[in-house]
Amino acid sequence: MSTPVRIGILFGGPSAEHEVSCASALGVARALADAGHQVFAIGVTRTGGFRLVPDATLAELRAAVGTGLAIEDRLTVTGPVVELRTGDRAGTLAVTAADAPGTVAAELDVVFPVLHGPYGEDGVLQGLLESLGVPYVGCGILASAIGMDKVAMKRALRAEGVPVTPQVSFDAQTYRTVDDPEKLVLGLRRPLFVKPARMGSSIGISRVAEGDDLAAAIEEALKHDNVIVVEQGVTGRELEAGVLGGWRPEASAVGEVQVKGGWFDYQQKYFGDSDPMIVPASLPEEVTERIRELSVRAFAAIGGWGLARVDFLYDEVNGDLYVNELNTMPGFTAHSMYPKVWAASGVSYQDLVSRLVELAFVRHAERPVSTPVEDPR
Repeated sequence: MSTPVRIGILFGGPSAEHEVSCASALGVARALADAGHQVFAIGVTRTGGFRLVPDATLAELRAAVGTGLAIEDRLTVTGPVVELRTGDRAGTLAVTAADAPGTVAAELDVVFPVLHGPYGEDGVLQGLLESLGVPYVGCGILASAIGMDKVAMKRALRAEGVPVTPQVSFDAQTYRTVDDPEKLVLGLRRPLFVKPARMGSSIGISRVAEGDDLAAAIEEALKHDNVIVVEQGVTGRELEAGVLGGWRPEASAVGEVQVKGGWFDYQQKYFGDSDPMIVPASLPEEVTERIRELSVRAFAAIGGWGLARVDFLYDEVNGDLYVNELNTMPGFTAHSMYPKVWAASGVSYQDLVSRLVELAFVRHAERPVSTPVEDPR
């Protein structure tokens, strides 16, 4: 991108992944600023309000050297309360002072929403940005919603012939009215993974082995969603690939997560004392290429745009690959897999975020524009 662009990074939000978003946003802010762009950071509070991080605070945090865990190296939601409005020029976004709507604190050419989980990654925020008419990074409303909802996502993947693990889903009312929760998972072999249907970063997920309490796992998941997914576990390797692009997306190198205790939980992701990521993964060439092909197919199945991380389970004994899920706004922290697999593919962090911004403009320019219909009267 030859000329500097005014980019607003949206981060934080009301979901349980608030801190992860704050850490991802700082990495993105550093990379975009280093690329020469004018960067603004707009924090979303846990109650849904907007705050414009002061320039001095943003500069100080960008310059700070992280000395601890990746999740601790992050932006904070601070600064004056602001509102988001359509800018005076078409395709721009005005950030105005809440107590003085006529005062424009910043005008943005594009938005980079680095929010994870509900209200940020599920189409809600994307709908707001669409209504404001501003280009934004990542998937649109529908793909974001499908990618966030594990039930809808698996249906879309199965419809396109993408292999997924056996699973069942049910809502809270169904669970409360059944006399034995084991009846809800008939046909599935243990270990089972009980998950909230619409949550990320492994929050609310429990592994249920033989003799474990299924009801307790369901109750934990219900703290985060009223729809539950129970998946049959696969004994094998956890592999991940990144997808980047628009009409002709590409897949990255394949990475592997070395897990402890049977699965990659929230504690290991963000508070582990060692890096569990191996990039590139040691795999036969044909397996790597199969993962890359399935990643692009899965991305197309949800109607993706811009980016996604596709997570796989690989049963080496039987040679079976399963798509576990897609993440349409994967983490961008220092420990995150998405930047790492693209770095292994020759795309630096800075080039990665710059390409995502370019794709935002492409999608915005090619979107259908409705024209008013004249009143026949």
